[in-house]
Amino acid sequence: METQQLHRGRLIDHLQLVTPDLEASRRFYGAVLEALGVPIGGEAERFFWADELFVSAVDSIAAQGRPTGRCHLAFQAKDRAMVEAFHKAGLAAGGTDNGAPGERPYHPGYYAAFLLDPDGNNIEAVFHGEAERSADSVVVTFES
Repeated sequence: METQQLHRGRLIDHLQLVTPDLEASRRFYGAVLEALGVPIGGEAERFFWADELFVSAVDSIAAQGRPTGRCHLAFQAKDRAMVEAFHKAGLAAGGTDNGAPGERPYHPGYYAAFLLDPDGNNIEAVFHGEAERSADSVVVTFES
């Protein structure tokens, strides 16, 4: 068996999704992120964010009046149960099933579920199987 090593936390600084229905997105992402153990980091009238994900209304200053196009975004899950909780929570919060929890052929142990968010983005939760992580997350501290 070949050992594979994945690097996480060094490529993407942040991802912005721009939505015409911020409240629907707030419900959906609030539910799926809670199921993944990730709290909403902050919010205001026209946006919210959690870790690297920033979601804003189409009429916010950051959006420049245009929604983003369809994208595929995969969240990390700690185990299979978390993938299943993500899928259940997302369906209950207005998401559409785009692939029930299960093994995928991408590599041994790849267990994932897929949902379409209220804007049609393909949102995934994935557990890569038993693996050793060097850290739970990358922490960046800066002076403001």
